[in-house]
Amino acid sequence: MQKHEKIGAMQEAVRALKADGKRIAYVPTMGALHAGHASLIRLAREKADTVVVSVFVNPLQFGPSEDFAKYPRTPSADAALCEKERVDLLFMPSAEEMFPRGFSTHLHEEAVSKPLCGIVRPALFRGVLTGWLKLFNIVRPDVLVMGEKDAQQVAVVRKAAADLLLPIEIMTGPVVREADGLAVSARNNYLTPTQREEALAVFAALRKAKEMVDAGVKSADRLVAEVTHLIAAKRRLRVIYISVVDRNTMEQLREITSGQCLLAISYWVDEVRLTDNMAL
Repeated sequence: MQKHEKIGAMQEAVRALKADGKRIAYVPTMGALHAGHASLIRLAREKADTVVVSVFVNPLQFGPSEDFAKYPRTPSADAALCEKERVDLLFMPSAEEMFPRGFSTHLHEEAVSKPLCGIVRPALFRGVLTGWLKLFNIVRPDVLVMGEKDAQQVAVVRKAAADLLLPIEIMTGPVVREADGLAVSARNNYLTPTQREEALAVFAALRKAKEMVDAGVKSADRLVAEVTHLIAAKRRLRVIYISVVDRNTMEQLREITSGQCLLAISYWVDEVRLTDNMAL
C-alpha cells in the first residue's frame, strides 16, 4: 500500500494508475476507521482495479462550537485497517495541505442541503462539498463509494455531481450496525456505557417505525410521533430532528411511498450528536 500526505505525490500516483488503464474506486473518510468503512472498502474492491482511501478531518464542515479539535484521530490504526483491507493508495493530507492560507473558493448546493442537518449545521454541506470536490480533482476516481448512514450527504453529493456533470459513478453501502444495533460511528467512542445504553432506544424506535409501515401505516406524522415518544422516554436523549423524507431530494413527506422514503433522525446523547436512518 502506498501512503501519501502531499497533493502532488498523490496526483502523480493517480496519473501512473490512469496511464496503466486502471479503474479507480475511491472511499473518502474522516478517519477513525471502523467496520462501516471496512465494508465500503470491500465494496470498492468489487467495483474497480484500484482502491483509494482518503483520511481527512475537514475543518470546513465544522461550525465554531462543534467538535473539530477533539474529533477522533487514529492515523496508525487507520493505516493498519487499510493495509488489512488491501487498499492500494491511502491519502492522509493535513488541513494546511488541503486548504492553505488564502484559500477562498467554496461550493454550495442550495436545495438538497437545506433541510435536516442543513438547518442545524449551516456550515456542514458547504464544507463537505468544497472538500469533496477538491479530493475528487486530486484522486480522479471512476467510482465513489459512500455510506448510507450519511444519507443526506450522499444525496447532496449526488446532486452536485449531476448538476456539474462530473464523470463519476456513485455507489453506496448500507448502514453498518454494532451487535447491539447502534449504527457504527466514530462519535460512538465518546459514549459512556450508560449513554450507549440509552442511545439504543433510537434503533428500537426505527425498527418500530418500520414494523408500523410493514403493517400498513402510511402516515408520516404518525410514525414521527411514535418515534419521538419512544425516544423522549430516555432522559439523556434529545431529538434534533425526526423526519420522513424522500431519499433523493430530502424533501419532507406526509405519506409513505414504497422505495423512496427514509426515516431520518439526528439526536443528542447528552453532549454527543449522532445520526441514524432507516429505509421505509
